[in-house]
Amino acid sequence: MTKLRKTFFTLLALSTTSLLPSCGTGGGAISGRPGNLGPLPTPAVRSAQIANEEKGNFYYGRRYYVEKTRLWGYLRKPGQSYKSSKLVLINEDRKRQPDRLPENGSGNNRYGHDQNYEYKIYGSYTGRKAYDPNSNLFLPEFRLTNYQLINKNPGWIFNTNDYYDPTRVTLRSY
Repeated sequence: MTKLRKTFFTLLALSTTSLLPSCGTGGGAISGRPGNLGPLPTPAVRSAQIANEEKGNFYYGRRYYVEKTRLWGYLRKPGQSYKSSKLVLINEDRKRQPDRLPENGSGNNRYGHDQNYEYKIYGSYTGRKAYDPNSNLFLPEFRLTNYQLINKNPGWIFNTNDYYDPTRVTLRSY
């Protein structure tokens, strides 16, 4: 019985370690894979862009689409990097989110077509957390009042090693 128990716990330990996220490289690089959101801009250029960007009563938002989830993406205050951003769910009681389209559409006529687009997002946090069952995450709820598309190809989010997988959450701010 002890040998069986030892074998069971060894197999259990080995199987669960593959489920743990990588946190040594930050930003979502997983399994040593190279980033797939592009190497540009360089970190120095990104820092300069953020330091000189327009300030105001809005957030910068990066759409982050993961199949079958309802999370919207990352929001950050002007002048702050995406490392300080929050992954949010959008409350659409005042305004629909930018890509409110059918999930089974084609091309730019489907939900999630705007993966990694950058927006100016207007609205406020409700102070509530909402649950997304398909990602198993409790996320801050953001009440959207307006948005403006600013960039369709902004590059990486957290670092140049960001690895995007449309079937699971791989990009995290650490």
